[in-house]
Amino acid sequence: MNAFIFYLTFPLLFLISRLPFPIFYKLSDLICFLLYRVFGYRKKVVRSNLKLSFPEYSRKELSLIEGRFYSHLCDLFLEIIKSMGMSKKEMIKRFHVKNIEVLTQFEEKNRSVFLMCGHYSSWEWMMSLGYHMNHKGYGIYTPIRNPYFDNLIRKIRSRHDAYMISQRTAAFNIKRMEDSNQRGVFGFASDQSPRAKPQNYWRSFMGVEVPVYTGAERLARELNIPIVFAKINRVKRGFYEVEFKLLTDSPKKLMSNVITDTFTEWLEEQIRKDPSQYFWTHKRFKYAKSS
Repeated sequence: MNAFIFYLTFPLLFLISRLPFPIFYKLSDLICFLLYRVFGYRKKVVRSNLKLSFPEYSRKELSLIEGRFYSHLCDLFLEIIKSMGMSKKEMIKRFHVKNIEVLTQFEEKNRSVFLMCGHYSSWEWMMSLGYHMNHKGYGIYTPIRNPYFDNLIRKIRSRHDAYMISQRTAAFNIKRMEDSNQRGVFGFASDQSPRAKPQNYWRSFMGVEVPVYTGAERLARELNIPIVFAKINRVKRGFYEVEFKLLTDSPKKLMSNVITDTFTEWLEEQIRKDPSQYFWTHKRFKYAKSS
């Protein structure tokens, strides 16, 4: 069944990836109308997340953010497909890297880097960083259940000099690579919502007390790998930029949770500046503490 679904769908995905950008974004507008206005895809989740994050906003203000978010959401997913047919030149033109030297300084020191970001703006097109540096870029990701689509995503990203490591084996693989002197830049989308357990670290995120992901921090502290924050932003439709900010080059010297706290605060600053670029369809506050 997985193979049937894939081979039935792939020709359509290939066609979408070859569309000229003006037509491509018209298609995104149509899908947005259907997803948002007709089917109301995860609308209850989005509204609940926005109300919890911005209790001071009026209904009108929240509705405006909601509409802009769905437009961005459709662009984002179609842009993943579009990257199948994008050249190196087109990708570099549309995803601008402002200060790659923050990363490349560690190439000269033969050190790996952990790159932390949230599910904000176009984290997917950040896979093109391999065009700008000598270190190999690796994205820590959750494999797709359908192995055919999972393989397609891996091929799309490797086409733009990015390679994928399953989150299930990330710690093992990164330690193995460090032991064998294979350096790289490892990307962590570190705003996941882990299951509530007594050993979890709890803190406020967008004003709500939740368990937060600390995997990147714990591994960086163990291996003493520098951490850089990726501040991604949409410049205009179909164009993005990323600015890097060094969080620490000596994680072992920091107290526990300082890295996670700093990352969370920087991400919150981004979200409050333009909430429409955040990924609100996930249940970010599923395990929130009752007030």
